[in-house]
Amino acid sequence: MTRHPIRTVGVFCGSVTGNGHDFASEAGLVGAQLGYQNRTVVYGGGRVGLMGAVADACLSHGGQVIGVMPKELVDKEIAHPDLTELMIVLDMHERK
Repeated sequence: MTRHPIRTVGVFCGSVTGNGHDFASEAGLVGAQLGYQNRTVVYGGGRVGLMGAVADACLSHGGQVIGVMPKELVDKEIAHPDLTELMIVLDMHERK
């Protein structure tokens, strides 16, 4: 059996940081590790909260980040501006 390394990781997390700094810090560590390992992260596309922390850290450590976001949220200007790719979809149903 041939093993194939995981190159792309889906990350599901919040658009807020939670009640403590620990959540954002841990999200940043996850993103940094994924970037350092040259992984691609696929996530919700936000620039804020835990989503933003994962994306920022992954990008700053050499990873690729793809966001998938409904047009309505992009229009509210919460899309991360520095993603490798931003896929704009019609609604939450299509996003999932």
